[in-house]
Amino acid sequence: MTTARGAPSMSPVELAGMIDHTLLAPGATAGDIERLCREAVEHCFASVCVNPARVELAASLLRAESSRVRVCSVVGFPLGAGLDKVGETKRVIGLGAEEIDMVISIGLLREGRLDEVLSEIEQVVRASGGRPVKVIMETCYLVDDQKLSVCDLAIEAGAAFVKTSTGFGSGGATEKDVRLLSGRARGRIGVKASGGIGTLDAARRMLRAGATRLGCSRSVSIMLEAEAERLDR
Repeated sequence: MTTARGAPSMSPVELAGMIDHTLLAPGATAGDIERLCREAVEHCFASVCVNPARVELAASLLRAESSRVRVCSVVGFPLGAGLDKVGETKRVIGLGAEEIDMVISIGLLREGRLDEVLSEIEQVVRASGGRPVKVIMETCYLVDDQKLSVCDLAIEAGAAFVKTSTGFGSGGATEKDVRLLSGRARGRIGVKASGGIGTLDAARRMLRAGATRLGCSRSVSIMLEAEAERLDR
């Protein structure tokens, strides 16, 4: 796991390997997904993150390239208020998803119904069949104690990451939240910063704060900045 201190000296290839190249816009076309996958292969991103309806297409495109880029998809997205996250998980895996980003039931968490939130995460983790599950908490709607509770529940449930945001809430990732979650995680679980990370400086700040994965829709511009900086040295 890359340390925050290592973030500024990270090579462009190392940085790319920590990015989920994301396109979750409701109006994304097949052509947009094709472009996303081409960019991911070119830059060697960790994954493409797409809506369930686009998983099969993304998986087929990446297989055709014999690419190591994984397909990530979302469950209970973006509100966390759906009734069948387990069914969604199984369905997207059947279509080719290799990583799952699930949104917790935010209302249940705010009501203090932690056992139910834990059960939901555990069920998705089991349904994932060993594939990494990232638990999205939507930090903009929570107080710090609630954020820490989600981190604890995700660790207990066997998830691979906690994730700050969907990108569809009233706020995205902040250094403060990433630092808070990283301090709680202490290497037991990854921390994915997502939402509003559009520059190389912003990416580095999240990594310094303790993020171990980044969710970005402007990944290519970040990589162009990183490569230009490398050439200027």
